Formats: sequence, C-alpha cells, structure tokens
Amino acid sequence: MAHEFRRRTYLLADVEPLDVDGVRTVQVGTALFLLAFVALLPFYGRLAEDDRTWWLWMCLCGVALGLFGLEYCKRRRAIRTEREVLDEPAGRPDDAPTP
Repeated sequence: MAHEFRRRTYLLADVEPLDVDGVRTVQVGTALFLLAFVALLPFYGRLAEDDRTWWLWMCLCGVALGLFGLEYCKRRRAIRTEREVLDEPAGRPDDAPTP
C-alpha cells in the first residue's frame, strides 16, 4: 500500500498491529516508582534541607496512580478477552481442517 503526501510517496507494510493490553507496561512503571520511593527514603533529611521532598511524594503518587492504572488495564484485558470469546463462531475451532 502506498500513500502520497505532498511530494513524497510512503510505502506501508501490510502488518497487523500488536495486541498489547498494557498490563506489563503499567507493572514495570509502578515498580520503578516504588523502587525510586524506597531509594529516596534514606535521603529524606537531605531532601528536606534542599526543599526537594516533593521528589519522594511524587514517587508515592506514581505508585498510587500505577496501582489504579493496573486495575484499569486488568479489567480492560478481561473485557477484551470476554468479547473475543463471544465473537468466535460457535462450532469448529479455527484450526480444524475443513471437510
């Protein structure tokens, strides 16, 4: 497939998009915020002296929002999986040979 835009022609590959639900991405991000929070805890006094305690609380907010996002992504994955199961035709599986 080719698209022309202004004076250029762009070729597009016929590739299906990845089916990504985002759960692993949110898990990794939440874990990194938690690691940063724990890593900053020993330096609380220094952060307070430099008026940078917001770093610590930002990490804690990142963990809280990550937990919210994780629950959201898990529910979204469950709904999508349920919808895919309901959309499959009843009868033989897709990989069964046709007579």
